[in-house]
Amino acid sequence: MTEVRPTAAASASLWEREEEVAAVARAVDSLCTDRSSSGALLVFRGEAGLGKTALLAETRRIAEARGCTVWSARGGETLRSVPFNVVRQLLQPALVSMLPEEAREYLGDWYDIAGPALGIVEPGDRQADPQGVCDGLVAAVRRLARRDWPLVLLIDDAHWADQETLHWLAGLAERLDEMSVLVVVARRSEEVSGPSARHLDTVAAAAEGPVTTLSALTPDATAGLTRATLGRHADAAFCREVWAVTAGNPYDTVELLAKVQDSELDPVEARAGELRELNRSARGGGLVARLEELGIDATRFAWAAAILGTGISVGLVAKLATLRPDEARRCAELLRTARILTAPDPATGRSTDGDLEFVHPLIATAVYNSIPDALRTAMHGIAARIVADEGHGAAAAARHLLEVHPDDDEELVGQLREAAREHLAVGAPDAARRCLERALREPPRPDSHPHVLYELAGATFLTAPARTIGHLRTALGMPGLDGDQRVDAVFRLSQALLHNDQLEEAVRTVEAEAARLRPGPARMRLQAVHFMWEGLHAGEATSPDRSQRLADLASTCTGRDNAERALLILRGFDALMHGENAEEVAELCDRALVNGRLAPGLGWTDTEWGIELLLMLANAYGFTDRLDRAETLYNEALRAYETVGWSGGHLALAHAYVGIGHRRRGRLKEAEASLREALRLAERVGRGLPLYWSATCSLVDTLLARGHVEQAWDVAERHGFAPPYPSTIVLPDPRSVRGRLLLAVGRTKDGINELEVAEKAAAARGHHNPVLVPWAADLARALSAEDPARAARLAVDVRRQAERFGTDTAIGEALRCAADLETGQRAVRLYAQAVTYLEASPCQYEYAAARVEFGIAARSVSDLERGLDLAVSCGADGLAERARAALTSGVGPA
Repeated sequence: MTEVRPTAAASASLWEREEEVAAVARAVDSLCTDRSSSGALLVFRGEAGLGKTALLAETRRIAEARGCTVWSARGGETLRSVPFNVVRQLLQPALVSMLPEEAREYLGDWYDIAGPALGIVEPGDRQADPQGVCDGLVAAVRRLARRDWPLVLLIDDAHWADQETLHWLAGLAERLDEMSVLVVVARRSEEVSGPSARHLDTVAAAAEGPVTTLSALTPDATAGLTRATLGRHADAAFCREVWAVTAGNPYDTVELLAKVQDSELDPVEARAGELRELNRSARGGGLVARLEELGIDATRFAWAAAILGTGISVGLVAKLATLRPDEARRCAELLRTARILTAPDPATGRSTDGDLEFVHPLIATAVYNSIPDALRTAMHGIAARIVADEGHGAAAAARHLLEVHPDDDEELVGQLREAAREHLAVGAPDAARRCLERALREPPRPDSHPHVLYELAGATFLTAPARTIGHLRTALGMPGLDGDQRVDAVFRLSQALLHNDQLEEAVRTVEAEAARLRPGPARMRLQAVHFMWEGLHAGEATSPDRSQRLADLASTCTGRDNAERALLILRGFDALMHGENAEEVAELCDRALVNGRLAPGLGWTDTEWGIELLLMLANAYGFTDRLDRAETLYNEALRAYETVGWSGGHLALAHAYVGIGHRRRGRLKEAEASLREALRLAERVGRGLPLYWSATCSLVDTLLARGHVEQAWDVAERHGFAPPYPSTIVLPDPRSVRGRLLLAVGRTKDGINELEVAEKAAAARGHHNPVLVPWAADLARALSAEDPARAARLAVDVRRQAERFGTDTAIGEALRCAADLETGQRAVRLYAQAVTYLEASPCQYEYAAARVEFGIAARSVSDLERGLDLAVSCGADGLAERARAALTSGVGPA
C-alpha cells in the first residue's frame, strides 16, 4: 500500500483519515455557502486512541481557515454527574463576553430559562422544566448562530457527556434544519446506557449520512508514521513491531514513538524487542510507575488534578494536594514535561476554567484509578469543602459529596439537599435525584428523613411517577410531615398515582386523608381534589351519589378561598358533563373568579392545585358558548408556560386547548396547526398519556370537520387512536370521534358499534351533554336507513338534552340532526331553525354547515353562496366542495 502522509499542519493521528477530513471539508464549505444554509451534523465513532480528538482539531483548523467561529467542549469520565457541564463549556464563552443586559436582550424570553443552566444567571426558587430548559438552550444556539455565522460546534468524548447535555444535543440535532450551524461529535462506540444512550442514538439518527466508525492504522500507515517521526532509516522489522505492539492505535503509536525518541532507541530490528516495555510505560500501570518516578509531590498534584477533573488551576490543586504554591508550580511543570498535563488550547474557550488539563482522557482515567480507594474518597470530601469555600455553590460541590462514604453526617445531608434544590432550579431533576438518594444513605436524622423523601419525590415526579409514589408513601408513613406540607404530600401522591394510571387509588388516597382531618381549609382542599379525580375518571363513578354530594358541598361555598373556588369549578364542570343548564354552569364558574380573573394561587403555573382544575374551568366556559372567556384562559395558559419555559406536558395541553378553542370558533386551519404542535410536544412526553389522547382526538375531530378524511385516518393509525381508551376523561369524547371517523371512511358497521360503546360509557357516567359527547347525533344519522324508528328516537333525545343544556350551539346541532332524518319541507323548516340558532352561536363551522345544508334542501343559491363563503373562511374544505358541487348542479326553485 502506498504511504499517504497527512498535511504538515495536521496531527500525526490523522494518518489514513483522508475520507473523514474530506467529509469535514465538504460540510464546512456547505455551511459557508450562505447564511440560509441548513445545519449539519457529523458523528465520528471509535475506540479510545483512534484519533477522534485529532479529527476535531483538524475540523477546527479547516473551519477557522474559512473564517468560521468555532466553539468546543469535551466530556469527562468523572464529570458525568455534573449537569450541563459540556453545554456550559460549549456556549458559556460566547455569552460571558457579553454584558448581562446584552445577554438578556440577545436571548430574550429564554434568558431566565436557559441562563441558569448555562451559569450566566443565578437560579431562581422555582423548579425549572427540563424540556423547557432544553428548548431554551436550542434557541440560544439558534440566535448565536445568526450572530456568529458561520458557526461550528465541536463536542469530544460525547459518551462521557452529562445526561442533560445529551438531552440538549439530541434536541439540537433534530432541529438543525432551522439554523445554520455545523455540529461535529466524537464518541466511543460503547460505554453508554440508559437515557444517555437513547439521546446519542437520536444524535446518530440525525447525522449527515451514516456515522463514521474509525479503524486502526494499517501496517503501512504505521510504518509511514514511524519513519516520519524517527527518520527514514527506521527499518521494516522495527516498523512492523511498532504496529504489532500498538495494534495500529494512533494514540498509542504516537506515545510509543515519543518514548522511543526520549530513550534514544535506535529504530532497527535488533532493538524492536524493547518496544513492548516502552509501550507499557505509556499507559495503565506503566503510566502510574512513570508518575511515581516524578516524586510524591508530583503524584499528589496529579491525583488532585484528577479529582477536580475540571477547573484545574495550580492554586486550587495546591490546596487539595496540600502543597505550597512554589511546590505546586514545580509539580505542574514536571507533569507538563512528562506529557501528563498540558495548558489547554486558548482557542477552545475553556482556559477560563483553569490553566491545566490532562493531555488525553486515557491519562486522566489512569491517574484517577490509581488513587487508593480510601484516599480518593477522602480527597473528594476535601475537594467538596474547597469548592464550596471558593464560592462555587452546593451544586458544584455535590459531585464530590456523592463519592464520600456515608457517615451519619447531618451537615452533609443538608449540603446535598441544598445542591438538589439548585439542580432542580436549573432543570436537572436527575442530578437532584442522585443528591437526595445519596442523602438517604447517610442517613438523615428521623426529623429530616421524611422531608428528604418528600423532596426526592419532587425530583422524580416528572420522570418516574412509580418511584414518586413509593417515596411519598414512605414519607407519609413517618412522623414529621405535618399541616399544609402533609396535605401537599397527599395531593402530590394522588397526582403521581393519576399520572401512573392508578386513578382509583388516587381517589382513595385523598378520601382517606380527608376523612382523618377536622373541618377546615386543609380538609376542604382534599375533598376538592377527591371530587376532581373522580370527575376525571372515564369509567363508572366511584360513588353513585357523587354529583349530589358535590352539589351539596358547593352550595355552601361563596368563593372566599381557593378551596371553595375549586369546589365551585368542580361543581360547574360536573354540571357541564351532565348537561345541566349552561347558564347555571357559567354562573358557578363566575363565582370561582375574582373580578373576572383567576385568584392568586390558582394561576396556571401555581402547583397547589395543578392544571387539571383550571382546564375544567376553561372547558366549562368553552362548551357553554362563553368562548371569549375560554379563549382568554387557554391563551393565558399558553403564554404562562412559554414564559416560564414549561415545554413538557403543560405546554402540550395548552396548545391542545388553544386548538380546541379554534375548533369551537370554526377556525379550522388554526386549530389544526395548534393541535399538531400539541401532538409533537405530547410525543416527547410519552404516548398513551391523557394529554396525548387529547391532542390526537381533537386533531382527528378537526381534520374530519375540514373534510380531510384520509389525513384523519392517517393520524389515527399513526398515533394509536383506537381502543383501549384512557381511564381519564378526554374532550371531545374519543369514542364519539372514533365512531364518526369509522363512518367517514366507510366502515359503517364498525362505526355504529363504536358509537354504541360511547352510548353505554356515557350512560354509566350520566354524561348527557350532546356537545361534549356527541355520539347520539352521529348514530342517528348512521341508523337512518336501516332502523329509522331508533334513529328518530335518538334525534328526539338529542333535542331534549340540547334544550335542557340550553346553548344555541347545542340546540342548533340537534335541529341539524333532526333535519338530516327528514325530507321535503319538514327538513327545510328544521334546517331553517338550525340556521337561526347557529347564527347566534360562536361556532362558525356548525353555522356554515347548517347554511349549506339549508341551501341544498331549500334549493337556495343565496344560502349556498353564503354557506360557501363561511366554509372557506373556516377552512372547511370538504364542506366548501359540497357547496360548490350543489351550485354547479344548478340549484334553484323546484
